[in-house]
Amino acid sequence: MLKDKTIILGVTGGIAAYKAADLVSRLKKQNANVEVIMTEGAAEFVTPLTFQTMSGNIVHTKMFNEIIDYDVEHISLAQKGDMILIAPATANTIGKIANGIADNLLTTVVMASDKKVFFAPAMNTKMYQNPIVKTNMEKLKDLGYGFIEPAIGKLACGDFGEGKMAEPADIVDFVIGSFVEKDLRDKTIVITAGPTIEPLDPVRFMTNHSSGKMGYSIAKNAADRGANVILITGPTSIEPPRNVELIRVNTTEEMLNAVGKHFDDCDVLIKSAAPVDYKPKDFSQSKIKKKQNEDKFSIEYVKNPDIAAHFGKIKENQIMIGFAAETDNLYEYAAEKLKQKNLDFIVANDVSKEGAGFNVDTNIITIIDNNGGITNYPKMEKTQVAKVILDRVKYLLDDKG
Repeated sequence: MLKDKTIILGVTGGIAAYKAADLVSRLKKQNANVEVIMTEGAAEFVTPLTFQTMSGNIVHTKMFNEIIDYDVEHISLAQKGDMILIAPATANTIGKIANGIADNLLTTVVMASDKKVFFAPAMNTKMYQNPIVKTNMEKLKDLGYGFIEPAIGKLACGDFGEGKMAEPADIVDFVIGSFVEKDLRDKTIVITAGPTIEPLDPVRFMTNHSSGKMGYSIAKNAADRGANVILITGPTSIEPPRNVELIRVNTTEEMLNAVGKHFDDCDVLIKSAAPVDYKPKDFSQSKIKKKQNEDKFSIEYVKNPDIAAHFGKIKENQIMIGFAAETDNLYEYAAEKLKQKNLDFIVANDVSKEGAGFNVDTNIITIIDNNGGITNYPKMEKTQVAKVILDRVKYLLDDKG
């Protein structure tokens, strides 16, 4: 996803410098070219050779290296990078840049660059909360510099609090998102994801195999593209994307009510969840005990509300997207749902096909629109499927004006 992008990674003198090696590895796996600049303090924690090995490039450490081929290092690096990422970013480096001090190679490159600059702070909690540090960060934010907020956790000094550098995986997600065109800015998109559960008694419930991966991928792509994303999710084990409003629900009725609170104000509703269609008629307050003399056990079910159909009936200017996971008669059943639920288009997949079902990272989809158009797609990563879906949404939004 970062092919043809050059990331200038500034590593400063903090214990979190060891995480920067993992960060380089992850950026390289996304096909980025990584040029590492280390401060003198950073080299006290990790050797330049480590980063040279990980990045495949010479590591830059000194301001006044010998000029080779008339290539002035701090100018060439500033021009070469598509982004400058400082991780970890110490209070010292943040303060220097905020006040225009360029006394080492990294701060000089930042001063000489007109590219995006992002900081991933890492420091002691009290230092991070210090009014001077806060003022420096706010000053940089006002000037257009970006920050990847640190996590809350146990720090190297033994304290517990905010100031822990964001995890490398989260930083890479942030970097990827920063290069995505913000073509959905100012649009509010409600996305449902995952399964719902319907309790039978305090220890048992009915559900399905939905993992939520598709909905979470759509939510991440939409957020990366600048949308205001409200992700309404049933129980999953997936880490939610950054920069989305997360609403957790359990039952189908809870999901219906959560969507209802946001439907009037949204531009788009994407129903990628797999809510349970039926629920037990009666909930037992006590665990239902097994009876030794009975070989059969039956439960009476009642129908759950159809979330997509409910909002399809009352929608006005909203765009609505539905999903159809089928095992037979894919086109026929999907087209019927499209019409019955008043959708703008439906994403259909045959879950009996390998690589197209629940709990996998890929999907094989067919999109059917309300004009009768049918488009088949090959097997793709769900991250790619999310882009396909949102590209269609963008076209519909543009068409509405």
